[in-house]
Amino acid sequence: MNYQEALRHKKESEQNADESVAKLFHIVITPSNTDESAKFIEDFLKSPDSFDDESCKQYSSDDDYEVVSFKRETAD
Repeated sequence: MNYQEALRHKKESEQNADESVAKLFHIVITPSNTDESAKFIEDFLKSPDSFDDESCKQYSSDDDYEVVSFKRETAD
């Protein structure tokens, strides 16, 4: 999906997510390309607060995106 479609999908996912899910998981837009997505997530996890929705555009070579969720790192 293109960026605008992915942004709408992310916002819908966040609205429909239970509060506990929102606290436990990151919901992000990533490039659809597996290698680009892996690099984006790797960099995102180093400093999540420095990323916004548009950050994914810097990692995509074809302007094709998907919305993914993954467990937040916890500081035990």
